[in-house]
Amino acid sequence: MQWDTSEHNWLEGRGEKLYLIGMIDDATSQLTARFVRHDSTEENLRQLRRYIEQHGRPVAVYTDKASLFQIAPRAIHHRDAPAEQLSQIGRALKELNIEWIAAHSPQAKGRIERAFQTAQDRLVKGLRQVGANDLETASAYLQQFYLPLWNRRFQRQPQMAGDPHRPLPPGTNLDSVLSIRESRTVSPDYTVRWKGVIYQVQGEQITRGMRGTCVQLERRLDGSRWMHWQKRIVALERCETKPHGIVERKVRTRAIPERSAAESARAKQRLLDARRRLSEAYAQLANRPIWQALKDSSVRAGELR
Repeated sequence: MQWDTSEHNWLEGRGEKLYLIGMIDDATSQLTARFVRHDSTEENLRQLRRYIEQHGRPVAVYTDKASLFQIAPRAIHHRDAPAEQLSQIGRALKELNIEWIAAHSPQAKGRIERAFQTAQDRLVKGLRQVGANDLETASAYLQQFYLPLWNRRFQRQPQMAGDPHRPLPPGTNLDSVLSIRESRTVSPDYTVRWKGVIYQVQGEQITRGMRGTCVQLERRLDGSRWMHWQKRIVALERCETKPHGIVERKVRTRAIPERSAAESARAKQRLLDARRRLSEAYAQLANRPIWQALKDSSVRAGELR
């Protein structure tokens, strides 16, 4: 299955900027696509979920080398390193046992590129005829008219009989697999922080050994937060106020009495006298290395002790 995103002026200036995420079956040319406002990891995960729910798991996906699918290696000291350094989509594909193949050029995934070229002509004209000027109208035309027309016109029977798509393994939590995950450390009050927000582990889920442990947090596509603890997935609740276990430490400041003008003048004079005495002491030292001063001096080295 070939997978890519097309950035184009789909509404011809009549509305907001849209992106078209497309997936096309390499064997049958069946096209699945949707309009989105951002070409983000979350939107691509939603598209993958939609494809799996409609067709099943593909054997492999063929994409470009965008940062959504591969990331630069992190330093060995990073908490999310080392071993395999996968992007969020790459990690989800591995958990679903879907092979990821990187295309080295646009021509290598020519089927989806040609589908986008056709859409940039015919789909744009269709959106113009219906006067689409927002995401909802464009999505309705895409799903109800353009994709059925495309699949009737270009879909073909595979050369080999049978459908290579596979069902999900029993017990697969697709919500958990298609999520954003990051590592965090559980605080002593059984809270974790993510992007400046504090989340609390529910009381009935707290177990021994949880505090101070590095865990995996996940933000699912519905916005909920969960935590992976041992072999369980624990729900997290957002803390609107600080938990009772957090106590702010009060810093005690020592009161400094105010000086009179005469005291300030005497303190300033003492500082000036100290600087003058230090300058005079340095001026008395010979301007030469210490070993040479000891050699020329009549004082023996033993007497300097």
